[in-house]
Amino acid sequence: MLPIPEGFKFASIEAGFKYSGRDDLTIILSDTPAAGAGVFTKNKFQAAPVTVCKETLQISPYVRGTLINAGQANACTGQEGIEDCHATLALVSKELGLNPSDLLPASTGVIGPRYDMDKWKQAAPLLAAKLGESTPVQAAKAIMTTDEFPKLAWGSAESSSGTAKILGMSKGAGMISPDMATMLGFVICDAEVDPTWWQEALRRCTDKSFNCITVDGDTSTNDTVLAFANGASKFKADSPETRDALESVLLDVCQSLAYMIVQDAEGGTKVMSIKVFGAPSDEDANLVARAVGNSPLVKTALFGEDPNWGRIVAAAGRSGAEFDENLLTLSFGKITVFEKGKPVEGDMDALLDPIMRKQDIEVLINLGEGTGTALLMASDLTRDYISINADYRS
Repeated sequence: MLPIPEGFKFASIEAGFKYSGRDDLTIILSDTPAAGAGVFTKNKFQAAPVTVCKETLQISPYVRGTLINAGQANACTGQEGIEDCHATLALVSKELGLNPSDLLPASTGVIGPRYDMDKWKQAAPLLAAKLGESTPVQAAKAIMTTDEFPKLAWGSAESSSGTAKILGMSKGAGMISPDMATMLGFVICDAEVDPTWWQEALRRCTDKSFNCITVDGDTSTNDTVLAFANGASKFKADSPETRDALESVLLDVCQSLAYMIVQDAEGGTKVMSIKVFGAPSDEDANLVARAVGNSPLVKTALFGEDPNWGRIVAAAGRSGAEFDENLLTLSFGKITVFEKGKPVEGDMDALLDPIMRKQDIEVLINLGEGTGTALLMASDLTRDYISINADYRS
C-alpha cells in the first residue's frame, strides 16, 4: 500500500474529453491550505493552465490542490482559453465549497482546441462526489496520454519531531526535452515548510531531475511541476538539517519520476545516461550532453544496439561547447572506445555487444579539462515513435 501523506484526498473520473473507457480528470486536494510551488515551461506559447497557475501562486502560495485533465491541452487558445480555464476551476470549486483560487490547473493533450465546457459542467459534480474514493494509482492513470504505465514514487524524511511523507506522480512519454517536457509532475508532502524555501527546493530538484531528460528534443506548451506541503504531520522543515533531509527525499522522488518518463518514452526501448565531465564549465558540459542526447543519429544507433561512437563524437563536436577535441575521451560504461582524440585499438564491437543489449546504457564523455559536469538521461528513437506521432490526433 502506498504511503500517502496525511491530509490529502484524490478523485478521478471519466469525463470523456478525448478518451473512452478510462478516467481522464482528477483532483488532488489537501484538507487544509498547503504551501504550493510550481516550475513551468519556458516555451513562449504557454498554455492557459500554466498562465493561471503562475498568476495564482503570485497572489498567494497557499492553495488546496490541483485539478488535472488529460486530452485537452487548452494551449494556444488565446484569452478565451484563459476564461475557459477559470470557468473549470469555478465549476469544480463550487461543488467542493472552495474558492477557484484554491486550485491550480494542469492540462495535457492536443494543442489548439478549446475545452468542451459542456463536458466540464457534467463532470464537476461527479468529480466532487468521488473525492476520497480514488487512489493515487487511479489519479496517476487519469493523467496519462501516450504513457504506457502510471508513474509514482515516494519516500520519507525523519526528524526528532516526526516523519514527513512525500508522494509524487508524473505523466510524459513524448514531447520531452525540458527546459521544463509534454510532461506533468505533482508532488504532495505532509511536512510544514516555508513557502519560499519550498519553491526554491522544487526548482533545485527540478533542475536535477525533470530538466535532465530528453526523449525527442521538444518542449511543450504545458510543462508543469507542482508541489504541495500541508503541514499535517509533526515534521517541521525549520532548520538546515530538516530542510536538507526533506529536500533530499524530494530530489529522490523527482529523479525517480524523471527516469520513468525516459523509460516510458514513446516507442522507446533504451535509457541512455550521458555523463559529461572535464568541461570548461557546466554550460559547456550541458551543451555536449544535449547534443548527444537529442541527436537522431545517436538515438537510432542506440535503438539498433550499435555502439557507433563516431556519431557521439560528431554530436559533441557540433554542440557549440568549448573544448580541445584532442583531449576528448569516450566510454560506454567501463569500456573506453575513443581516447584523447583517436579510437582505441581492438575489437570494440565484440566487447560492447553485451552492454548495448541492456536497457540502461551509460555513456561517459570526458572533455579533458575543467571542472564542468552535466548529466542527461535520453531515450532511443524507434519506428514506433514515428507511428505514434504520425497519427497522434486521429
